[in-house]
Amino acid sequence: MAKIEVSPGIYWIGVNDRTTDLFEGLWPITQEGVSYNAYVIADEKKVLIDMAKDLKGDALLDQIAEVVDPASLDYIVINHMEPDHTGVVRTMRRIAPQVQFLCTKRAKSMLENYYRITDGIHVVKHGEVLNLGSHQLKFYITPMVHWPETMMTLETTGGVLFSCDAFGGYGALQGAIFDEDYEDLSFYEREALRYYANIVALFPKAVLKAIDKLADAPIKVVAPSHGLVWRKDPQRIVNLYTKWAKCALGELEPGVTLLYATMYGNTEKMVEAVAHGVARAGVPVDVFDVRHTHVSYILPSVYTRRGVLIGAPTYEGELFPPMAHVLDMILRKRIQGRDVAYFGSYGWSGGARREIATLVEKLQWHLFQSWEFLGGASADKLVQAEELGYRFAQSLK
Repeated sequence: MAKIEVSPGIYWIGVNDRTTDLFEGLWPITQEGVSYNAYVIADEKKVLIDMAKDLKGDALLDQIAEVVDPASLDYIVINHMEPDHTGVVRTMRRIAPQVQFLCTKRAKSMLENYYRITDGIHVVKHGEVLNLGSHQLKFYITPMVHWPETMMTLETTGGVLFSCDAFGGYGALQGAIFDEDYEDLSFYEREALRYYANIVALFPKAVLKAIDKLADAPIKVVAPSHGLVWRKDPQRIVNLYTKWAKCALGELEPGVTLLYATMYGNTEKMVEAVAHGVARAGVPVDVFDVRHTHVSYILPSVYTRRGVLIGAPTYEGELFPPMAHVLDMILRKRIQGRDVAYFGSYGWSGGARREIATLVEKLQWHLFQSWEFLGGASADKLVQAEELGYRFAQSLK
């Protein structure tokens, strides 16, 4: 994509990535892609804000050259040190040896550890201001959104907030970069939630503290490093991040995430009955077969909804491994304070229920009911399953 003016003298010069399969080597983006948004301010002083990973170095340099000669850059603002934002930093230093890096104190040490860069670095303080000519930068230190060295940078003249990973999302840009250019924002909002649940969810208090620091900032544009640039309604993405951060503090939707895994179909038959019971109670339900759905797509539902139903059989005296993997990831993301019920079949021995009880205790979830049944899904068991779903959904109201 060609350069795009975000505000007078400020240009988006980012690149799309439609070839990477796993973001952070973990989260699938094969279908959705991702953008690495970088920005140039062309003024008396020329500034590059954020960069891209090393595999996109040539494309990024071509984009920068559409606005300014890369060799003429005065400053590079490093809001976040993760390699998808700094992968080309040594290349930039070779091209522009005079360039000064602007970053936090913690980022300075990371520049040495990651890239062996120790000179030409200015450590900025919270609230520090830098005049560029007709533009002005103000720096906000926002640690743990989502690394300890992160900051955000506000261009005060145009009110453009360069927020790096905060307010970002998965999804390559479909020919346009602004929220105003899309009639339907559901794809980008869904991918922003998935990004939040995958990447940022572990740090809700830090997110809310960062938003509070920005409360009086004259923000007219939110320009993150991934996903849409929010220019028509910048508060929209800020409000969504506020809402999602508060999920970790107990402000949850009264919906149900139904997770299931089945070996020979017995548990799966019960799933349909349980889901019908939830729907009959008038409560929304998301159903995921964890054998075929990457946990990346499951986490947003679990993160935002109060109720979790788990359907999985016993396998060799323990919980069926695909379900155990998903619950382990939920535990790692510290998604606490949910209401949960369990159901599952067993053949010659139970055991999954015991493991569920242990996991629920670790997660600090409230166990509504745990039900193991022997063998297949008989007519009377299907009735019990529907009733379980109904009663559980009612309890969430």
